[in-house]
Order: sequence, then structure tokens, then C-alpha cells
Amino acid sequence: MRIDISELKDEGSDLIKELANFLEEKTGVEVKKETNEIIVKGEEESVSKKYLRVLLKKFLHKNELRESFRVIGGKENTLTVKEKKIEEEE
Repeated sequence: MRIDISELKDEGSDLIKELANFLEEKTGVEVKKETNEIIVKGEEESVSKKYLRVLLKKFLHKNELRESFRVIGGKENTLTVKEKKIEEEE
């Protein structure tokens, strides 16, 4: 399972390390950091896409990033953390 964090990495490398550690702790499987993504290696049954989405949302909420980022599904076995578009009031 892949998590695209290209937009989240602007928040800092410490946050990415914290996210990888959070996912590893919660899922109990190997988590590998790469340049623009985090790869979660595990059995399909042990780490579902739905469960990873919930964990990512919890992490964003815990770090008070829920207002500016959201989690969306990408291609098969991919989740993306996208920055929310903020509409400016006229």
C-alpha cells in the first residue's frame, strides 16, 4: 500500500518521520519512507486501505492539520494526502 505525501512533506521532515512511526506502531508492519511516499508493507488482510485512511485522518487531526489537508483514494493500493483548496471570500 502506498501513501503519496508529496504535498504533506512541505510541513517538514520531522512530521513525515512521525507519520511513519505512527503508522508502524498502529499497524505492526514494516513502513518504508521514500522521497514522495510512504510504503506500508503488509498482508492485504492485515492493513486495509480503509484502515489506513482512518489512521491518516487520526494523524492529521492529532497534529492539527485536519483543516488544511485531506485523505483521498488514488490508484489501486494508493492513498493521497492532498492540501485542501481554500476558497477566498469576495
